Formats: sequence, C-alpha cells, structure tokens
Amino acid sequence: MSILPIASKWVDPELAWDFIAYVEIANFAALRRYLGRIRADALVLDLERRIQSTLPNAATMVIGRATIELSFDGAHFGDLDTATATLRAAVSTPFDLDNELHAIEIVVGAAGAPIGMTEDVRLVEEAEGALDEARQEQRSVLRDLSVGTPAFDRLTLTRELPLAIVNGEMFLQYQPKLHVRDQKVASAEALVRWQHPTRGLILPSDFITVAEEARQISALTLWTLDEVIRDQRTIAADGHDLTIFVNISGQLLGDRAFVEAACEKVRNGGAKIGFEITETAVIRDPDCAIANLKVFADEGITIAIDDYGAGLSSLAYLKQLPARELKIDKMFVLHLTSSNRDPLIVRSTIDLAHALDMEVTAEGVETQAAMALLSVMGCDMIQGYLISRPVSIDAFRRYLRDDVARPLEEARQSMFKRPATFWKSA
Repeated sequence: MSILPIASKWVDPELAWDFIAYVEIANFAALRRYLGRIRADALVLDLERRIQSTLPNAATMVIGRATIELSFDGAHFGDLDTATATLRAAVSTPFDLDNELHAIEIVVGAAGAPIGMTEDVRLVEEAEGALDEARQEQRSVLRDLSVGTPAFDRLTLTRELPLAIVNGEMFLQYQPKLHVRDQKVASAEALVRWQHPTRGLILPSDFITVAEEARQISALTLWTLDEVIRDQRTIAADGHDLTIFVNISGQLLGDRAFVEAACEKVRNGGAKIGFEITETAVIRDPDCAIANLKVFADEGITIAIDDYGAGLSSLAYLKQLPARELKIDKMFVLHLTSSNRDPLIVRSTIDLAHALDMEVTAEGVETQAAMALLSVMGCDMIQGYLISRPVSIDAFRRYLRDDVARPLEEARQSMFKRPATFWKSA
C-alpha cells in the first residue's frame, strides 16, 4: 500500500518562535486610591490600547483587572527582548487620564520557545511563573524555553506512574470546540495532567511516552475514560449533551484487550464519547488499527483524526478510516493570516475532508482574523485560546453556563477578562 504525502511540516523561518507575555500594572493600587475604583478599572484598557499601537502584530487579551496577555511570533528569542524594551519605552510616556497626566508602571513576565518545541500550556505556565518572579524583583523576567528544563528522571517517573493513578495525582482539563456557523460549543477534548506531589505539574509530553514504555498507557487511558464518562454525564445533566473526546495512543490501537475494555465502558456508561487518534498511530500497523477503529465506530464512538498534516498524510489510509472529524494541526493555523503557504494547505485540507464526509476542526485558533478566514474557507469547528484554555470540569461547566449562549465576541471578552482567581480555580 503506497503512502501519498499531501502535506508536510513547514514553518515560516521568519516566524520560528512563539511568545507569551503578561503585562501587569505595578502601581494599580496607588492609582485606584487616587482615581477611584470605576476609573481605575478602565486603566487596563488604556494600557491595552497603548500596547496595540506599539506592538501591532501582537494579539492582546485583558485577563484581569490589571493584567494583559500578549501573544506574538518572532524569528529568535532576541525578538522578545526587543519587544519588551519597546513596550517599556512606550509605556514610560505618561497617560492622559481625564486631562491629568499619570505614570503607569508595569512589570513584564514572558516566555518564548521555538514553534513545536513545547506545549501551549507549558508556555503559558512559564510566562505566568515569570510574571510572579517579575512582581517580586520589580523587573522584566523573560524565560527562554529552548535551553530546556532539568530532565525528568524517567526511571523514577516509570516507577511512580502506577501509584499516581491510584493516588489521584492525575486530573483532567477540558478544551471546548466551537461550531463556527452555529456559534455554539459542539464538543470538547479531555486532556490529562499529572500533579506530582514534589515535582509539580507534569504535562503529557513528559509522561505519555513513559506510560507507553512502562506498559501503563492502557491503565491510564481506561482511567481517563472512566473520568470522562462521569464528567460527560454531569455536563449532560446540566443541559449540554456534548461529545467528549479522549486521546488514544497508537500503541492501544493494536491492543485487543484495551479495545474490548474501552468498548465495554462506553457501552455501559451511556455517554457520548469520541476518540482522537493521530495519523502516525494508524501507520504503525494500519490493518490492525483500521480494524479496531471500525470496532469503536460500530459502538457509536466518534473517531477524529488529530494533528492532521504534522507528519506524512496518507490518502491511502485516510479513505479507509471510519473518521467523522479531521483536526488540522495548529502549526498551519497559527500563521494563517501571515503566511502564503498555510492558507493553501488549510483550504485544500478542508475541501478534502468535506469530500470524505468529515467535519473539520482547526486547532490553535488564537485570533479573530484567523477565525474569520477559517469561516470563509468553510471550516466547521475551531479550538484554541480564542475560545478557551483547557480548564477543569467545574470551570468548564461555568463556561458553558455563562458564556455559550452569548455572541462570540461577548463570550470571548467574558472568558478572558475573568479575574486571576478564575484561572487559579480552573
């Protein structure tokens, strides 16, 4: 069987780094005492306008009373340093607040990494940690994730992983997918995290491979499935009967015992469940994988192809898969409005998926411009920080209750202008 590549990984060499920065008004309390609460609460909007005029290529979001999140791209880490210096210089000019000049002092915490090197969640958490450090030291703190972090002791993680599942150290977060045309949350993806008692948060990129090597991936995925079924029923009881997707390792597509156990759980659970699988997972053992995916589909489990385009995309396999959804990898979406090639790849992929009777989800959607272009291209669903970060089940339920019925712009503003306490609880 031949493999026909239709897309391969390509990154604009001029925009090879992702940056997240948090800018916080350091003298907010003093200004509030002088200006009053109502005027002080609008300071962050004044600061956002100054930032937008200074760094027009950065996407900005107000995420707290005195905090703004910036996301932008660059050619190298030095671009973050340059942007921070430019921003500080711009903010040093006093602000005209009701015909009085006032100085707004800021602290900046930021992180950068080469595209594809780290997960979005880790980039955000490093930037948040940098902001905490910046508050204490009253200076800009910029973290370069390309230099790496202390390596995890894989043998120790291998030994601790089974107990982590038993001891409740694993937890789930949910990231919604928004239907572009209906402007409603259509489904969500469940993402597993490990809150280690001494190492802190460990992300899937650090422990999933360990779980596969230690032959613990089946136990971890079945635990995840139990939790998702319970949470899906809770959400359905709230009036939101959404399909929740679970990521399935390629190793498990050849594991008959796992397939039978997963089907039994879904059958008995009475919940709407989907499985996300990658192209490479199928290519490992295509005959076995395709056969077991058809077993899942026969049980009513929705199959989605994840990270499409990140590897060698095979038309020969694609046409055989019982998939109902295709997710375009975020590396093609992040630069959709600034690249010449990415829009062509995305548009052709959407047309291909529709020809195969599949819906299309674009991952990594972070701007209104990208969403608008995807809508014109006929993309069905979007997923990314424009809609919501991954959040806990309780925060996700609040999101569905408070935001899903509003227009997208209003929902987006309400999501990202929540106070820091919301994100800490999320």
